[in-house]
Amino acid sequence: MNQPIKELCIITGVGPATGTELVRRFSERYRIAMLARDKTRLDSLSQQIPDSYAYTCDLTNKQQIGEVLAKISQQHGTPTIIIHNAVGHAFGNVMEIDPEAVETNFQINTIALLQLIQTLGPDMINAGKGALVVTGNTSAYRGKENFAAFAPTKAAQRILLESAARHLGPKGIHVAYVAIDAVIDTPMMRGMFPDETDEFFCQPKDIAEECFHIAHQPRSAWAFEVMIRPYIETW
Repeated sequence: MNQPIKELCIITGVGPATGTELVRRFSERYRIAMLARDKTRLDSLSQQIPDSYAYTCDLTNKQQIGEVLAKISQQHGTPTIIIHNAVGHAFGNVMEIDPEAVETNFQINTIALLQLIQTLGPDMINAGKGALVVTGNTSAYRGKENFAAFAPTKAAQRILLESAARHLGPKGIHVAYVAIDAVIDTPMMRGMFPDETDEFFCQPKDIAEECFHIAHQPRSAWAFEVMIRPYIETW
């Protein structure tokens, strides 16, 4: 007996931590179109994970985004799930930041999100179902001193997504913002916090699990904003 074709999930920002775990978790139910700049990583994942497909894409390049999304639509059809996990993250205080770094962050965090919505949203609306999940952080809510190039773009991302939720929600598309108030467990972060225990870090696998849960909430109880943190995190 032929197996039914899995629905499609598009994931941006497929890096070695959260992005990879998102691919692993969602691939249990969906075909995955993976977007990132690192072709080698994507090709390796596509060989490891069934029904995952690599699409090299620079999210600061609007033309390239358009071409990649058109290719995905042609090859795989309309997505049921979109997860915008890509992040631009240059840092610095307000006196030292390069305006071009702010522009790059804004392109990845906010403009690329808008392009995803405008390009893929019409077909999802026609289907009358789906979910758009964005991974964020507490910079979307506060501007700390050395986050002047980053926080404004994440705040804009969250507000754009709220507008999207008000427009798309009544049309059957669940829109949600998952803010991660934590240091994510990666080799780089372990190096920056060498004295911290395992409990200090938020595990990429657990982030992916929460995103999966949110993407499948019943329509009578949709969440828009969800904030997650390790139990010992000070807040």
